[in-house]
Amino acid sequence: MIKILIILVFITIIISLGMALFQLIKNKNSSKKTVNALTYRIAISLTLFILLSIAFMSGVIKPTGIGMQMHLQQQAEAQNKTQ
Repeated sequence: MIKILIILVFITIIISLGMALFQLIKNKNSSKKTVNALTYRIAISLTLFILLSIAFMSGVIKPTGIGMQMHLQQQAEAQNKTQ
């Protein structure tokens, strides 16, 4: 469920960025709509960051990938050296 929410927020960020680009191209003299669209994008990005932080701290999502694999490998090597 959380992954779907994160994907939807990413899509919303991309749509907001597209709207800002459209307004920038359409209204070259007036930039108020462009600024508003970019402000919404920043707010949505901040919301996503907070959502990811809460999900990570509560244990809903767990880090995986190269960085986590390297960390686990270093822990295993350190344990082997102490034995």
